[in-house]
Amino acid sequence: MRPNPVAAIPLLRRFGWSFAAALGLAALGVLTLGYAVMALLLVGVGLWGTNIPFVWGFDLINYVWWIGIANAASLFASILVLRRHGLRTAVNRFAEAAALAAILAAVLYPILHLGRPWLFHWVLPYPAVYQVWPQFRSTLVWDLWGIMSHVVVTSLFWYIGLIPDLATMRDRAQARGRMVAARLYGIFALGWRGSVAHWARHQAAYRLVAALVLPMLVSAQTIVALEFATTLVPDWHQARVPLHVVLTGIPSGLGVVLALAVLLRRTLDLDRFIDDADVALLARLMAAASLACLWLYADQLLAAVLEEAETREGTFARVFGPYAALWWGALVLTSVVPQLLWLPWFRNTAPAAILIGLGAAAGVWLDRFSLVAGGLLRDHLPRIGPAYGPTTPEWTLLVGTVGLFALAMLLFARLLPVVSMFEVRHEESEAEAP
Repeated sequence: MRPNPVAAIPLLRRFGWSFAAALGLAALGVLTLGYAVMALLLVGVGLWGTNIPFVWGFDLINYVWWIGIANAASLFASILVLRRHGLRTAVNRFAEAAALAAILAAVLYPILHLGRPWLFHWVLPYPAVYQVWPQFRSTLVWDLWGIMSHVVVTSLFWYIGLIPDLATMRDRAQARGRMVAARLYGIFALGWRGSVAHWARHQAAYRLVAALVLPMLVSAQTIVALEFATTLVPDWHQARVPLHVVLTGIPSGLGVVLALAVLLRRTLDLDRFIDDADVALLARLMAAASLACLWLYADQLLAAVLEEAETREGTFARVFGPYAALWWGALVLTSVVPQLLWLPWFRNTAPAAILIGLGAAAGVWLDRFSLVAGGLLRDHLPRIGPAYGPTTPEWTLLVGTVGLFALAMLLFARLLPVVSMFEVRHEESEAEAP
């Protein structure tokens, strides 16, 4: 029987110095995150560069950005499962893991930006002594339910898909004498034995949760967008904002998945499972999503010309004002540069594909910065403070969440199979059938 390297990877004694160095850098980023959070708790949000009228800064920018990455990765994985597409065998497992890691990074920001994070439980509808209930018209409560549903559904989607492979890891660890690892894998495998009843229930539950992902993603992302649309700021108070936030977030998630696919393929020697055709298809999907974003940017300019003067002034302030470099940078990185992936050389060259994928994610971050900070340039209110500029504690917090995401993905690649083994076996059995 041909050995399965996917199952052998998590059982290796050592991963090499490069993995140790990457793990150390990610752990350093998490320590930076801890320092930024402690400084915020001790001093307060006065450490940030927010002011009137720029009441939102990196807290909302990074929150919307991480949510977009998680939504796009989950949406991509769920559609592949529902359509039973062959690409799911190559990318679904780490796409789901990337979505869950992005959610862990995003969930910090709504709590930290409260000013008194230790009182975040006030948004929970529990029977208090003074019967003070949450204000359900507040966007903070919307964030609570959106994030909670996102965490629950994304975790279930990732974990249910892992159960058969955890049983495989349990058996292989036991065969190698790794009894502690076998016991841990066995606990999370939930007594899986691979019977017909187990497979029937697993497939039904897996597809059910995949179907739940679709409405959950749309609701979670539009809740974030409605935080803008429910205000009276001219450039935010528009019906197209939810569509813009949902659709422009797709290249960021697909870009991260593309970069992870190329990195895992090269570092873990997974060419048999993530082949050139898989990477090429993923790259073309990302280029197609970027074309849709290009249409959205053109629609934004056309709508500004046709709408009332206040909206036109607000949009043009974003496009040609002090934050214009952010808007144009987002346009180039998110919509123009990914079109290079239609060319075979850029798809097949690992550094180019990684840079384009991560560049698309960076472009979406610039778009969120332009939307949050640039949208308030023309608010028709007296300005008390200067224009918004992020401070060092804000950058530290962003670097810390990136470190948290990287640490979660490194631990995932070290402890769990990064490719769905039961999907690979199913695909190979179908290929061998007459």
